Amino acid sequence: MGHALRRPLAVTMGEPSGIAGEIIIKAWHAPDGRPVPSFAYIGDPNWLRAEAHRLKSHTHVIEVATLSEAAERFYDGLPVLPLPLAVRPVYGTPNAKNGVKIIESIRLAVSLTQSHDALAVVTSPIHKASLYEAGFSFPGHTEFLASLSNTTEPVMMLAIDGLRVVPVTVHVSLAQAIKSLTSEKILTAARTVHQALIRDFRVEKPRLAVAALNPHAGEQGTMGDEEQRIIRPAIAQLISEGCSVIGPLPADTLFHHEARQRYDAVICMYHDQALIPLKTLDFHSGVNVTLGLPYIRTSPDHGTAFDIAGQGRANPSSLLAALRLADQLGHQHASRP
Repeated sequence: MGHALRRPLAVTMGEPSGIAGEIIIKAWHAPDGRPVPSFAYIGDPNWLRAEAHRLKSHTHVIEVATLSEAAERFYDGLPVLPLPLAVRPVYGTPNAKNGVKIIESIRLAVSLTQSHDALAVVTSPIHKASLYEAGFSFPGHTEFLASLSNTTEPVMMLAIDGLRVVPVTVHVSLAQAIKSLTSEKILTAARTVHQALIRDFRVEKPRLAVAALNPHAGEQGTMGDEEQRIIRPAIAQLISEGCSVIGPLPADTLFHHEARQRYDAVICMYHDQALIPLKTLDFHSGVNVTLGLPYIRTSPDHGTAFDIAGQGRANPSSLLAALRLADQLGHQHASRP
């Protein structure tokens, strides 16, 4: 029971017309048999009970008033900090009226973490288009979380066992990613990753690999000059600052088993360059970690999955991995000097 009395995680509501409720219920039961850190779900307890009934799950949903109560009662049932929905969700059809509640749950999770009532934030998948209708003005979770903590340059890391990747450019077109790539962006991402690996992941001497943008790392400029103009100067600056960095390395030889033994994280130039190898290696257990915030935030590395919502087919593995990593990083974050 001592584990349950540790500070719990704050899990946000997510999009209720997707698979958020289903994976929360399944994660609490820990189908893989490994311990689950205590958490409180910020959402509608009646909706969650309806989800449990649909899944034929004997999950006891417990309404709690505080996170300390959630920690104390975690093994009695699934603790929920009540935040009632505006309208009943319809699978696959998000409603902007509920978007206001989804946004509120994120604000509350961050507030509880900043006040040290929660150990860390774990965000459930959202549907941005319906949130925009509800007044959401950010490209996604990461930017919203940054604004709530006055963080200017958060960095997105994706992690599985044995691989951590960080895209320098994220949710933009490939053409825009290439156009917007700069040495300064690479430096910002790499410095944030280097610091996070030391302070939160407890990697004493981080080893970073930097991916090339072009095939064969540009082949001395014959296949593109971004390596010479943008990437190599950034690497040289990082090395001058005392970082252990290799690259730019051709992306097609960077992710096989032997190559992965040479680094602790890869700085990638664009979204798919980072996510394709990670999802190929372990599609179901990827975790999104936001670096550079004053608190720990993780998230499952998948979306709302409207296509399978309500069918009982959702896999909770990514959420379980996000919960466990948030617990690990949260305690390391809290214990650092």
